[in-house]
Amino acid sequence: MNAILPFLVLYSFIVLQRMVELRIAKRNEKWMKQQGAVEFGVKHYRFMVTMHLLFFASLFFEKTLLNKGLSPIWPLFLGVFLFAQLLRIWAISSLGKYWNTKIIVLANADVIRQGPYRFIKHPNYFVVAMELVIVPLLFNLYFTACLFTLLNVIMLMIRIPEEEKALRELTEYAATFQACNRFLPKIVK
Repeated sequence: MNAILPFLVLYSFIVLQRMVELRIAKRNEKWMKQQGAVEFGVKHYRFMVTMHLLFFASLFFEKTLLNKGLSPIWPLFLGVFLFAQLLRIWAISSLGKYWNTKIIVLANADVIRQGPYRFIKHPNYFVVAMELVIVPLLFNLYFTACLFTLLNVIMLMIRIPEEEKALRELTEYAATFQACNRFLPKIVK
């Protein structure tokens, strides 16, 4: 089985999901800027968007050209993907109007420390990192999984420090998250 139907269903789902997220982000951006919020990281944002668009192109072309089937452990990968979607929804809903794909910070706003943000600083980046590995591996698309995991690591090495610097400058971020890790929950001793 070449798994083209499951691939197209999942691919379409993710594309639709991203389009909905962009609409939410645009609405939140408008509201935040009306409140006086400031945008940071403008220079790297276009590269991040390009990276994500290229991920979808690579995913599609690698699947189409190589016509690989589902991974033998696809139920595990699908389970991780579904877990990531729940974590994504939890992260976005926890931030509410403050969630965005851009770095937009409202001075002196309360730092959100609910939902997954009680445990880790960047649950949404964690979800994206999981997806960039899991979705290609679900269909044995190793080139896409490796390349975009590497590109995402490079992007996050730029983006996260920029975001944290902006939050430290304009909010109580440093004090709020002093005992919290970036991606993995801190183990209590």
